[in-house]
Amino acid sequence: MLLNKESSGSRWRTRPDGEGKVSGKLQYLTDMRAEGMLIGRVLRSEQAHARILSIRIEKAVEVPGVHAVITHEDVPGLNGFGIALPHQPVFCSDRVRYTGDAIAAVAAETDEIAEYALSLIEVDYELLPLLENPEEAMKKDAILLHAEGNVLHHTEYRKGEPETVFTDCCHVVEETYYTPRQMHTYMETEGGLFIPEDNGRLTVYSATQHGLMDRLQLSRILAIPQEDIRVISSPIGGSFGGKDELNVQPYGALLALRTLRPVRLHNSRAESVRAGLKRHPMKITMKTGCDPEGIIRAHQVRIISDTGAYATLGAEVLNFATEHVMGPYIIDHVDVKGFAVYTNNGVSGEFRGFGGNQAIFALEGQIDRLAERLQIDPWEMRRRNLRKYGDLGPLGQEIAQTDGAFQVWEALAGSPLMTEAASTDSDSGVVEPWIVTGTGAAIAMHGAGLGYGIPDPAGGRLSLTLEGKIEAVFGYEEFGQGLIATMEQMLIEQFGLAAEDLSIVIGDTDVVPDSGSSTASRSTSMMWMALKRLRPDFTARVLQAAAMIKPELDNYEMKLGPGGIWLKDGGLLLTYKDLAQHISEPIVCNTKFTYPTTPFKRVGAHFLYTYSAIAVRVEVNLLTGRVRVLDQYHAVAAGPVANPQGYLGQIEGGSSMAVGFTLSEDAVMSGGSYVTKNLDTYLVPTIADMNGSIQVQPIEDLPDHDTYGPRGIGEVGSVNLAPAVVSAIFQAVGKRVTKLPIDPEWLQSTPFIPQKVVNIHAEP
Repeated sequence: MLLNKESSGSRWRTRPDGEGKVSGKLQYLTDMRAEGMLIGRVLRSEQAHARILSIRIEKAVEVPGVHAVITHEDVPGLNGFGIALPHQPVFCSDRVRYTGDAIAAVAAETDEIAEYALSLIEVDYELLPLLENPEEAMKKDAILLHAEGNVLHHTEYRKGEPETVFTDCCHVVEETYYTPRQMHTYMETEGGLFIPEDNGRLTVYSATQHGLMDRLQLSRILAIPQEDIRVISSPIGGSFGGKDELNVQPYGALLALRTLRPVRLHNSRAESVRAGLKRHPMKITMKTGCDPEGIIRAHQVRIISDTGAYATLGAEVLNFATEHVMGPYIIDHVDVKGFAVYTNNGVSGEFRGFGGNQAIFALEGQIDRLAERLQIDPWEMRRRNLRKYGDLGPLGQEIAQTDGAFQVWEALAGSPLMTEAASTDSDSGVVEPWIVTGTGAAIAMHGAGLGYGIPDPAGGRLSLTLEGKIEAVFGYEEFGQGLIATMEQMLIEQFGLAAEDLSIVIGDTDVVPDSGSSTASRSTSMMWMALKRLRPDFTARVLQAAAMIKPELDNYEMKLGPGGIWLKDGGLLLTYKDLAQHISEPIVCNTKFTYPTTPFKRVGAHFLYTYSAIAVRVEVNLLTGRVRVLDQYHAVAAGPVANPQGYLGQIEGGSSMAVGFTLSEDAVMSGGSYVTKNLDTYLVPTIADMNGSIQVQPIEDLPDHDTYGPRGIGEVGSVNLAPAVVSAIFQAVGKRVTKLPIDPEWLQSTPFIPQKVVNIHAEP
């Protein structure tokens, strides 16, 4: 099966939320309004690093139409938040560390009044030295941004004796790679509606990827029990990791409880740029050596990650990058060190790919450079070093064994893009003499789930309701990834149901079980595993209830089917609605388990992996230095395809974000402030930039003993496009790229040397 925009088949279904989204009728959380609603606004720091000498709110309080002005003095509980380390102040009291730091918040009758009130709040600062460069922040004499130091997290992994082995290598390449601070640029910026209920509870309608975690953090801040907070967290207009952490929720909640009025708080795009999370910029230095046969013998890596002013998941992102700088290759001698460093820049956090994009860009660049030294095809170079079935994971850990690495390698080797590239010159398909084309490829293995040692719960619930619906309840959020459609497809295929039989409930902490976070490419796997666990008990109980209503059915073999209970070899016996009329209470089945993890005791080490190989064809304009991605071919080994449309959509969406990461997106900072403050000069790929063909070849085979089902593919479409593009650029113009996004002026400014493609089956 090959997935592309022209694919069709019986498994391609109308997406349940599709009509509402394309018509504009769907109500997102920030579209919500309430009677008597106030508008919330947040005052953020004017300085990137300073002591706060005084905060004066008196003038703002006196403005007609202002109902509340709050500061750190009005936080009843913990004045801090953060999933892993709750040290980011809700409101700063004595020091600001970046220009997104919150000083005060206002609730007023209108947005104009709220804005005016913010302008009247007076803050006196004493400027402190600015740390913009993580390497400067690591120096012994640097001012400390946090009491524990300027290094949030340090990683090390070592095996063998790489220093000694380097001396025996026939080729050694050393290079430093730089990756950008990328924005999530979701369509719906951070925001929500916060409603104090008559019974003393608080209802929060706000975008997040983990409603139960938000509820926990808010209970600490508000100093009220978790049970008194209801978080409704779906549907969301995009997240990509950027809404995994709290954003506006503390301010909306505090203002609502202070005023006892509903409060709507919705960031402008400029406010989102200023205070929102970004992808970690990284500097990755690699030294990699091989023998004359192209076998990688030694690999040394140094990672410096700019985590910005606060932690959020910066340590976990560094763990992931540390694991993935070895990739799908067997290397006997390795030395990796990584540092996540605090600076006065914007906060970097969780982002689709989670450190894999940066690591794989650097690693695949090393493979290409070694292949060039050896004068062998870079795709053949990869084959010689791929980990095989039975090999341990990148950190020496036990992993779920598949043939995924070789499967995607072989699939890509036979793809049209690769076979055409092997039989033509690099400037084939030239339209104008100043346009040259090239083809490049890259491979990746990408860990799914949170990894060893990090709580990673999963669970779900199935019910036959008194209305005759099969209700599936999970604690996930729908933020555009097609989760509802995938769940519907799984229920139809595993249980034989019809879409009309189903009621799917997600994203409401009052009713959902703890299914874990909607992140880390884990949701599809967890839903599949949960339904597999629920199916036998739920099916048996429903059939048993049917037999009790009609004892004569006890003599027949029955099954669940579309609309009701069916004879295994015959027709419909009893509808679900008819059955529901004869039961006194819903038939309910629950399951609770944890995401599969390796027994290897290293925090963050993964057990389940998705494998992906990608070939791209690009064109380079020699006059402007601009690069266009023309065509893509993805081979993905992720187990069974749960939802064909969702599968293709995730790969297309991930590759679009990766095109931006590679060619245009960089949230540049200067003096602790964003140079790009809006989307007017921040170039995000549009449909015009993605008008080439994108073909996806899913490899669904899993070993017979594998019980883990579909792997997540929400991230793997984004992690290896950048190295494939820079490989294609080298083939086209003979230039090696080390810094993203690619600078057209640099690419255009020096002579080019077209490269010939080496046949993929060539021997050294």
